[in-house]
Amino acid sequence: MKKVFQKAKLQEILSGYLFVFPALVTLGIFLILPILYLVFLSFNKVRILGELSYRFVAWKNFTRILEDERVWIALTNTFEYVIIVVPIQTILALLLAIILNAKLLGKNWFRVIFFLPTVTSSAVLTLIFILIYNSNGLLNNLLALFRLQTYNWLGDPNVALKAIMIMNIWSTAPFFMVIYLAALQDIPTELYEAAKIDGANECDRFFTITLPLLKPVTFFVIIMGIIGTFQLFDQSYIFSNGSGGPNNSTLTIVLLIYQYAFNSLDIGYSAALAFILAGIILLVTLIQRCFFQD
Repeated sequence: MKKVFQKAKLQEILSGYLFVFPALVTLGIFLILPILYLVFLSFNKVRILGELSYRFVAWKNFTRILEDERVWIALTNTFEYVIIVVPIQTILALLLAIILNAKLLGKNWFRVIFFLPTVTSSAVLTLIFILIYNSNGLLNNLLALFRLQTYNWLGDPNVALKAIMIMNIWSTAPFFMVIYLAALQDIPTELYEAAKIDGANECDRFFTITLPLLKPVTFFVIIMGIIGTFQLFDQSYIFSNGSGGPNNSTLTIVLLIYQYAFNSLDIGYSAALAFILAGIILLVTLIQRCFFQD
């Protein structure tokens, strides 16, 4: 009887591994192997023109980062972008979700309208905003109509990155709004009713019930926002035509990696930069997790 049980247990284990085997193979080929290859490249000088060759250079690619002025410009721009965009898009997403969770007439139509920027291609949105940001574009015409200062949104280094920030906040906040909206609808109404009976007003109920129960969702939204903003590439590339200009004001770390990899063909150095970026994202995520621990 014991042998029969052990045989059935073994078959069950083998069946389990058999079912997950395709997923393990897929992850191994498309996730684990590329990561290992990235680590390998970051310690080598790679020649891809002619015959592919590798020359081990140890830590030279990483020490070169410390001396590269453009890396620090790109990191400064990226951190500025993350610090400004993530809090604003998180707060805006929460506010939109609260508004749409209220009993509004035609709120389903508002949900569709608010969510439209998210389902639109990022490249298309960028091209549309380039037209809006043009010197004679819609935004400057509106500012001039209200007698406000107009800007050279595409050519002024002081405002070019801010223009990308505005566009991305507008396009990404609706995605996180949907996540917040789903979480708000999962909060039991009995909690609000009990708090109301105890004399809590709207503000009290928001800070004592809504925000604490949304803490896990807020953690997810912020982490996804941080990862997405650190990986800013396509908007910066299209805005600056791949240069990161004007005057490196829209140069991000991912755009810099692209420039070294595909313009300079410096594969080893770009791999080292990508490795550093992954480490920064991991570190920021761990720090964020410490803040959201109960």
